[in-house]
Amino acid sequence: MEMVKTKVIALCAGALLLCSCSHSFKWQKFSIDGHRTGVTVPTATNVKEAIGVVENGVYTAPNGKVFADGATPAVAELLIAVQPEMARLKEVVAHSAEPMTKGRPESTLSNFVVDHLFADVQALCKPSGRKVDVAITNFGGIRVDLPQGDVLLDDIVSMLPFKNYLCYVQIPGSELRGIFDFMAENGVQCISGARLVIKDHKLVSAEVGGSPLDDSRLYGVATIDFLLDGGDGYKIARGAKDYLISDIRIGDAILADIRAITAAGEELKYFTDGRVLIQED
Repeated sequence: MEMVKTKVIALCAGALLLCSCSHSFKWQKFSIDGHRTGVTVPTATNVKEAIGVVENGVYTAPNGKVFADGATPAVAELLIAVQPEMARLKEVVAHSAEPMTKGRPESTLSNFVVDHLFADVQALCKPSGRKVDVAITNFGGIRVDLPQGDVLLDDIVSMLPFKNYLCYVQIPGSELRGIFDFMAENGVQCISGARLVIKDHKLVSAEVGGSPLDDSRLYGVATIDFLLDGGDGYKIARGAKDYLISDIRIGDAILADIRAITAAGEELKYFTDGRVLIQED
């Protein structure tokens, strides 16, 4: 028994010694831009030119570099194999004059999405006479930026991938002010139809439609169902006097808007307008 204990102790000591040995690692960072292989984003018809080929277990990259060892050939083979299933997503749906990016407190991409959310929900509400005053969606729901140049269906699906549905709620101004207070304290979200001034994480002022927010008035808010009752800490439906939840996903609505812009012969391009002002000391 003692001999067994001795062997166990010796093994543990050896393992501990090995773990305590100093190992030196050197890390390098590389931009994922294809500079090592020449790989680019493929369309439906240029997979070989964009990704390369795998033959007899050897991967040849678009720039001619050859990879015969490691996991690279297997990964490349898997990536190439799924391209036929991805072909539908390679449709060019628009052209962007410049990159459209998201970022707080406002940005070209977030303003584009939330302004179109405003218009899309207003269109849904028109038959019932409901009026949208403000639109709110979350930055977290916008997952990727849009590139300059050709914009693929894949870009739009990746940008708005979640099953978030267009909604309308009518709430008192006091509830809307509470939402804006929460934004000031925790980080603003994408807004349309309003202008906020924030300082030291406190709401200094809020305007809706160019007029000061009135706590006693009812306001129509366009949003998504994720934010109605707890998503990202928001409960926009709290205190609601009226509501409408559609079966239209925000991603599908924005895609339809983008297709309409393209059909009109226009490029994607948007703006910032100072709708959120963060005052510095």
